[in-house]
Amino acid sequence: MGGKCPHRSVKKRRYSHKQFRRTKFLVKGDDAVYDDLLKPEEQRKELPVDEDLPGMGQYYCMHCDRYFANVSVRDEHFKTKKHRKRVKIMMGPKPHTQLDADLAAGMGMPDNGPKLMSMS
Repeated sequence: MGGKCPHRSVKKRRYSHKQFRRTKFLVKGDDAVYDDLLKPEEQRKELPVDEDLPGMGQYYCMHCDRYFANVSVRDEHFKTKKHRKRVKIMMGPKPHTQLDADLAAGMGMPDNGPKLMSMS
């Protein structure tokens, strides 16, 4: 009745899923996407044609920082729950930045309070 556990290799298989692999690729942080969304339409650049990106880089979701193969796939993405949540997050308050994290950890400028008296 001995032997290996049948679920022993499940941990190895977990990392081959598409969602895990997708996070490996470089994506913009929330603060960078938020700043891009605040720019007026005139300042936004047109999407250049890039053969390495899906759909030649022409079908892009600015909120999710994703490229799509064609218009219909992009429009289906706009209807998903994940996209709607992302839009709601981006329309809210500004996301935290690295500076906020450093200040919260006490790594920012020291706050010694106001100067009380000069010694001169």
